[in-house]
Amino acid sequence: MKECYLDAFAEVFAAAGLAALVFDNRNFGASDGAPRQEIDPWAQVRDYRHAITFAQTLPGIDRDRIGVWGSSYSGGHALVLGAIDKRIKAVGGPGPLISGFANVQRLVRRDFIGGLRAGLDADREARFAGKEPGMIPVVAEDPLAPSALPTPTRGSGSPRRAGRGAPSWRNEVTLRSVEMLMEVRAVTYSAGQPHAAPDGGGGPATSSPRPTWPWRPTRRPGEPKKLVILPGGHFGAYTGPDFDRSSTAARDWLLEHL
Repeated sequence: MKECYLDAFAEVFAAAGLAALVFDNRNFGASDGAPRQEIDPWAQVRDYRHAITFAQTLPGIDRDRIGVWGSSYSGGHALVLGAIDKRIKAVGGPGPLISGFANVQRLVRRDFIGGLRAGLDADREARFAGKEPGMIPVVAEDPLAPSALPTPTRGSGSPRRAGRGAPSWRNEVTLRSVEMLMEVRAVTYSAGQPHAAPDGGGGPATSSPRPTWPWRPTRRPGEPKKLVILPGGHFGAYTGPDFDRSSTAARDWLLEHL
């Protein structure tokens, strides 16, 4: 959501002379779409492309110098877009998601996977019967409780902190959002783009409810590329010193290649 510090990144880009268009994904915030709080990654990729088309109609926009920036989940979208939409000349963003399935394997305890799949199947049947979509918290205080993002809920690296100051942010998504997360593999599109994964590479799923940090590159992407390692947690890139480092690196990258 644009309220969750995305406007702050846009201000950094705009101050450097880059025209920045920020929007809420469908089903969230000021955008329409139903069911609410549902993350459909491929619909979001298409909406990025619609946003580019809209931006190209605005006065003062150079149609031949279009870049996309995405954070976290949308960082993976940016990698996909860089591969499939040739209008795009540069991509960037902190902590891009490169494999939703691998993320679920690393974030969800192995002995919880069966229950998660059963819940997704039950929700699919309920939707077929005309019932409202099931919901799940984005994060939970109890690390053993069901959540879409079983990561630490306190400190600079927490999603709760990233949602502060965002009145439209709600601590819930549809269960189907988790199912669609497991279908995402941006890495298959990004042979020529920078990407990273948690330490541990392609090993078995961890028995811990916590992810393994820090992140490291797993494949050799094409050139040109640049990987900047920040010392804080995943959500720390939105605030404080890590925001300055992240936004400056993204700004400079876009200026160089646009």
